[in-house]
Amino acid sequence: MDTVTSRISTRDLRSHLADVVGRARYGRERIGVTRNGKLAAVVISVEDLEALEAFEMQQDLQAYREAKAADDGTRVSLEDVRADLA
Repeated sequence: MDTVTSRISTRDLRSHLADVVGRARYGRERIGVTRNGKLAAVVISVEDLEALEAFEMQQDLQAYREAKAADDGTRVSLEDVRADLA
């Protein structure tokens, strides 16, 4: 993951949590949290999370618009689906 600026183990995170949160909040760092040497989570700022959520919303809206434009109005009943699966 290229956007992680540094890494810290879960053991070290316990004793340095305030520092890690400050670095994410004020320094805009993305700090990877490792467990058994593998990346398990990432601490990010609220601004980064909000940007990610806005991006996801744009993607969902685009997918909705594409699906709506491709909708030909044909519907399938639940009974037909069940019959096809049986």
